[in-house]
Amino acid sequence: MNITFIGGGNMAAALIGGLLAKGFEARQIRVVEVLPEARERLKTYYGVECFAEAALAGPMGDVLVLAVKPQHMRSVAQNLAPYIKGSLVLSIAAGIRLPDLSRWLGGTTHLARCMPNTPALIGLGISGAYAAPAVSAAQREQVKTILEAVGRVVWVDEEELLDPVTAISGSGPAYVFYFIEAMQRAAESLGLPIDTARALIIDTLRGATELAARSEEPVHKLRERVTSKGGTTEAALICMKEKGVGDAIMRAVKAASARATALGDELGRD
Repeated sequence: MNITFIGGGNMAAALIGGLLAKGFEARQIRVVEVLPEARERLKTYYGVECFAEAALAGPMGDVLVLAVKPQHMRSVAQNLAPYIKGSLVLSIAAGIRLPDLSRWLGGTTHLARCMPNTPALIGLGISGAYAAPAVSAAQREQVKTILEAVGRVVWVDEEELLDPVTAISGSGPAYVFYFIEAMQRAAESLGLPIDTARALIIDTLRGATELAARSEEPVHKLRERVTSKGGTTEAALICMKEKGVGDAIMRAVKAASARATALGDELGRD
């Protein structure tokens, strides 16, 4: 499989690094990137060919990965339209819907879309993916191969479900960092040194999420097992419930999903 990336930012670099680590050869990967410093970095780190514009790159290969900012996608896609020639197009841009992308690319129907997240930068990402009806089983496997280079892949049957995927896993790392920040402030206010607080919080989250991943029990059972009647955990959870923390999280995720939908409306409007 030969892959051309349009855009050489952090997520593209993570995917390229992951693919090379999985056994791909540098000659199978090319990048079109307008910034000279980004091209030089990719050449130096990964040994892949880089080009300043699509016209210089030649055939796009089996898969064309669109890794540009959503607000730039329309103009980029319109410029790429003459060079598609049967390639499967995989978009990793938030909010850009496949019917709009197809229109900008001149009507191609071999399209897939995914929402990765930033833990992909360390190979621990998860991506939600959707493929248009015209995408073959073999092409779906190509998408899976690319995305699994940086973590897990889950498929959704309807493109609209990528908006809640964006809200849960795409934006999710920021929610975790926000929680870590709040925990750090609490720990420091109680007198714990910064380094000690960070170690306790990070390793607690790492251990708790791994326990949830390995356990066959639902998460609420794991929570209940930690919560002794009249104990410290119960005191904290009662406070969170009284303050509406759980409801606030639900509202926040729904707000993120609604924003993803609105972005699709805005960016796809002619």
